Amino acid sequence: MSPIIIIDIVLIAILLGIGLNELYLRIMAKKSATTLEQEAFREGMRKAQVIDVREKDEFDAGHVLGARNIPYSVLKNSIGSIRKDQPVYIYDQKRAIAVRAANRLRKAGYTDIYLLKGGYQSWEGKVKKKNS
Repeated sequence: MSPIIIIDIVLIAILLGIGLNELYLRIMAKKSATTLEQEAFREGMRKAQVIDVREKDEFDAGHVLGARNIPYSVLKNSIGSIRKDQPVYIYDQKRAIAVRAANRLRKAGYTDIYLLKGGYQSWEGKVKKKNS
């Protein structure tokens, strides 16, 4: 088998893996939460718990004003600090980790879960940055 054919097979496998991961995230997001555009997220967040699931250094570099930081890496141990009687608005940098967080919350019995479409990287609302 020629090296070019092997490279083609590897590239196809990588692209297939990326595509399947994206499909999996879309299905999990649809099953676990409602995805909101920025305007709807901004309007509803006043009556919700806004949670940034990025790590602390990313949160400190800038986050949605009013959000609290519960990194996904500690969510399992901190889930009790999230109220079930209020909507939960979740975001991360793009969306993949927020989808996983929403799925974890759904499995823990939360039902009113929302994701920010596009994540923090596309957020145009008010932000807060920690002063160094």
